[in-house]
Amino acid sequence: MRTGGLRCLLCAAVAVLLAGVSGCAAQSGAPEATAAACDSPGVTADQVRIGLVVSDTGTGSLAFSSARAGVDARLGLANAEGGVHGRKVVYDWQDDKASQSDNAQVVRDLVDGDSVFGILSVSIALGGSLDDTEKQGVPVVGLAVESWARYQNLFAYAYQTSPQTVGRYIQAAGGKKVGILVTGSQDSVLSTTNLYRDAFRQIGLDSTDVVSFASASTSPLRAAQQLAAAGADSLLGFTSAEDMAAVIGAARQANLNLAASVSLSGYARSTLSSLGRGLAGVSIPVYFRPFEAGGAGLDRYRDAMVRYSPETTQPEQEFAMYGYLFADMFLRGLEVAGDCPTRNSFMTGLRQQRSYDADGLLAPINLGTNAKNPLSCYAFVKVNPAGTAFDVASERLCADGTTG
Repeated sequence: MRTGGLRCLLCAAVAVLLAGVSGCAAQSGAPEATAAACDSPGVTADQVRIGLVVSDTGTGSLAFSSARAGVDARLGLANAEGGVHGRKVVYDWQDDKASQSDNAQVVRDLVDGDSVFGILSVSIALGGSLDDTEKQGVPVVGLAVESWARYQNLFAYAYQTSPQTVGRYIQAAGGKKVGILVTGSQDSVLSTTNLYRDAFRQIGLDSTDVVSFASASTSPLRAAQQLAAAGADSLLGFTSAEDMAAVIGAARQANLNLAASVSLSGYARSTLSSLGRGLAGVSIPVYFRPFEAGGAGLDRYRDAMVRYSPETTQPEQEFAMYGYLFADMFLRGLEVAGDCPTRNSFMTGLRQQRSYDADGLLAPINLGTNAKNPLSCYAFVKVNPAGTAFDVASERLCADGTTG
């Protein structure tokens, strides 16, 4: 979103873990060799202990429900292959309840009480602890937004995504005036919609004023009528999948023919079982290689999910993939930190990665500069007419309209 898609995932979560034993990642496999003892926090001769913070309860927690499974899968796979420099990677986890004050407390508990090496975060409330972790030199890897880019101890594969890319997608489908649908009226969501509208204007795409929809108090038909009255011929939803489906259904009843409908969240096959027919034709931006695109990296992901997160009956969920990707990035940091990792060598080494691609699951990223540069090229999937599957609508589309 100039704060882009990843921030919008947070907005959607605000609008809208797997149960397991607390403490360790997958325990399969043993290190091939015993590593030397080191004196860094969380590092022993045979393991590295990290802290995982997840918004497991509280506002928006449903969106994060699969993230821990992805973390378990990636760490389980690494440990089965001998760990990192002969050490297993295990974790203690805490729920920050989507609260910045709770986030600050649970991170202190993990860093000061459990002496973890670093923090893996899948949380909308990470801002509560970033000042403290930066002062202490504690590396943090995970979900991020643009306003956190100044923290040199924080690593993410995207801090912002280009809204122009969404605009290009809508233009390519024939859209000329985009209806803006939101759930609620949080300032952060409304600020994001303004950034999108400004970006659309720059590429010659018009947009409506914001149309607010709340299922408890607003008729979806009324929302559809507002969009029609505003002259919308396409739709962008800053809302939950449930609300998007309701308004799309009402738009069909009102004979509002939309050239394109884009939702900024909802990419999970589990969504289709309950909402697929209502979301038929809706497109979703995807900031990693779409599950439907295939490839060795995705085969490896699915295998790891089956082996190390068997409770997850449907591994094709976006936040499971985010958990997997963030864990992969943390593992890369440990790998480049050397045989006796320190927090500083972790951060220095990871920042020097100029072409990080997470085993082909991401387009190559320069982790030394990506905090300042929006993710401008990404994929789109589209719910098929029957509402039973996602199709890859565009494997790669960029903010300048190119596809290469």
